Amino acid sequence: MSLHATVVPVVESARLQWSPAGAVHLGQTLSVLGRGSTDPTVRVLSPECVWVTTRHHDLAVSARFTRAPASAGSAPLERDIVVDAWGPGAATWIDSAPNWCGTADDWTVFETSAAYHLLPERLQLARRRHPGLRLPATGAVTDRAVISIIEQRVTAIEAIRAYRYLMRLAGERAPGPAPTGMYVPPTAEQWRSIPSWQWHRAGVDPRRSATVMRTVQRASALERLGTLTDPARVRATLQTLNGIGVWTAAEITQCTHADPDGISVRDYHLADYVCWFFDGAPGSDDRMEELLEPWRGHRQRVVRLIKASGHRKPAFGPRLTPADHRRH
Repeated sequence: MSLHATVVPVVESARLQWSPAGAVHLGQTLSVLGRGSTDPTVRVLSPECVWVTTRHHDLAVSARFTRAPASAGSAPLERDIVVDAWGPGAATWIDSAPNWCGTADDWTVFETSAAYHLLPERLQLARRRHPGLRLPATGAVTDRAVISIIEQRVTAIEAIRAYRYLMRLAGERAPGPAPTGMYVPPTAEQWRSIPSWQWHRAGVDPRRSATVMRTVQRASALERLGTLTDPARVRATLQTLNGIGVWTAAEITQCTHADPDGISVRDYHLADYVCWFFDGAPGSDDRMEELLEPWRGHRQRVVRLIKASGHRKPAFGPRLTPADHRRH
């Protein structure tokens, strides 16, 4: 008689719990990493339960950020943060989890500066109402670079559609009990293995796909940039790569380095968005930079506060229709 044993794969796991210095709102802080409610790498299930996926030294990780149970006298946004991680990279990645929550982002210098008191009352009120808003520092430069390049010169709808397609094609399912539909970003080698016709099917034109390919060739150097502490230096270095300009570099460091000053110049919407807030009229990138100049060093913080204030710019006429050349 033969015995047949069922082999159940063991998924490595790790846990980290810590007390944050000051308020941290997990949903507001981590949601900036995602693109829409169905992003395959970020899933905000509630204001205080967020899932992310990433790689650490090419090893897959999925992680759940939650709060420890309330204790007597603890403020909701100051309760301990608990991160549970699964996957072969969980144990080595877990110590970096606090940076994803904005531990490295200190608003104190800004809030105690004379420039802070130049903010319109509406923005000071937004900060008081959202004290847990932090800027994340994932250090995952390659992952964020690929996302940002895919978003170049297209609508958000097109970029989200393309990224989801490519993640399902080349990524791997998130380890552990991650929500359905979550994937771990491909390794640099997996990105390089995607054939040109699959990029076309995803709706990514040859110029952007070529930029991704050149960028992932430098993955080792990009990951070293993730360890630097000066976002401005990282932005400058990124812009030496062919196909990465001021917009893409800022989009990267806003998420990888808690960049307090990097603003997305040449964005399709941002200049009008900021100018409508201050001027009550549309404007240019030059005008946006002029308006934000009093807060140089903290301009990205001001942009985040404008968004937190609930400001919306007026909508005129039909929206830009996304182009779909996948079947051409």
